Amino acid sequence: MTEADWSLPDDRDAVRTALVSWYEDDHRAFPWRETDDPYEILVSEVMSQQTQLGRVVTAWEAFLDRWPTVEALAAADRADVVGFWTDHSLGYNNRAKYLHEAAGQVVSEYDGEFPETPEELQNLQGVGPYTANAVASFAFNAGDAVVDTNVKRVLYRAFDVPDDDAAFEAAAGELMPGGESRVWNNAVMELGGVACEKTPACDEAACPWREWCHAYETGDFTAPDVPTQPSFEGSRRQFRGRVVSALKEYDELPLSKLGPRVRVDYGGDSGAEWLRDLLADLERDGLVEVERREDDGESATVARLRR
Repeated sequence: MTEADWSLPDDRDAVRTALVSWYEDDHRAFPWRETDDPYEILVSEVMSQQTQLGRVVTAWEAFLDRWPTVEALAAADRADVVGFWTDHSLGYNNRAKYLHEAAGQVVSEYDGEFPETPEELQNLQGVGPYTANAVASFAFNAGDAVVDTNVKRVLYRAFDVPDDDAAFEAAAGELMPGGESRVWNNAVMELGGVACEKTPACDEAACPWREWCHAYETGDFTAPDVPTQPSFEGSRRQFRGRVVSALKEYDELPLSKLGPRVRVDYGGDSGAEWLRDLLADLERDGLVEVERREDDGESATVARLRR
């Protein structure tokens, strides 16, 4: 797919200047936007993957109060890190495990200094292409154009870029000014999060791209489908979190005592077999340990947090 398949404006400099000026004049204040510390930015990126940004602020600040440096996190007890994740409802607990392991890699493999390019950052545990590029952009100003759901929506509406990943990547890369990934990626994501949400606020948010925007001109604000987060209530994620919380409170628990602490209707179809399956997931993720014990001729399966 070539640039001829969409309609980027001829005056790219004007488009870039308008967006950056709009962002610098007024944008949402998040503390991780005020730092270029790669550790602090990595923590914010991992936390933001499943949590609204407003809620991330409190968790991010509390996390950094407890583990202020990558060395402090690397030296932490993993069970404590996972417990923090659960206590702050930050989504899948294995992200806490990966963050802890990534900190250990930075300390042991990189002498405490973060790698600076998206390619190198992907060597860290749990750091995929998007997170690596975000850290490279915001910490080192050395990233590529970020393409997330919000950015896709902006490009689709403003410049009629087709709903195709390769097209979005190409258009985003063409628009981003060289060597300015920090301010540009912040600005274009802010545009998608403030002015060009599912329900657009073009005039209310003073969108800087109105004069070029195809959707604003035509009134057609359709956009690619946005995946919705499955309901947390009653989900497997919720029950995984309850297991971790219970095992954090008690050093270990037999399944007969753990089950009722995970769900009030424990038993039947949601009984021991269901709980063993849930624990098997957590064991594969390296979060819990499960052991079969014999005591006075009676056997019991016991679970505890892995340390």
